[in-house]
Amino acid sequence: VQLVESGGGSVQAGGSLRLSCEVSGYTDRNYCMGWFRQAPGKEREGVAAINDDGDASYADSVKGRFTISKDNAKKTLYLQMNSLKPEDSAMYYCAAEVAVIGVDARTVVDGSGSEFSYWGQGTQVTVSS
Repeated sequence: VQLVESGGGSVQAGGSLRLSCEVSGYTDRNYCMGWFRQAPGKEREGVAAINDDGDASYADSVKGRFTISKDNAKKTLYLQMNSLKPEDSAMYYCAAEVAVIGVDARTVVDGSGSEFSYWGQGTQVTVSS
């Protein structure tokens, strides 16, 4: 499974960005997918995750501002980010893992992504004040 992110960039606080993650390779399985981010000097943290059935979960810091979604026909995962804040600045990574017991959006979003086997290369998001 290969993941390729796009859509990052530089915006001012209050602005919006939409990240995309194109999925290719062996995808004939049910997957849990997520967005994670890592700022310089900080640990990687979960942002949002979505199960194969569409059940989504969010980190408290982004609830009400970010929306995760997926288009199965296009094999693409999205992250719509609104009302961006300087503290949202980070490298954003898309991740995927086969949906087995213990891999659920509600739990993985609170972690660092150790459950995930497949990762993209990342896309930078910079929010200026």
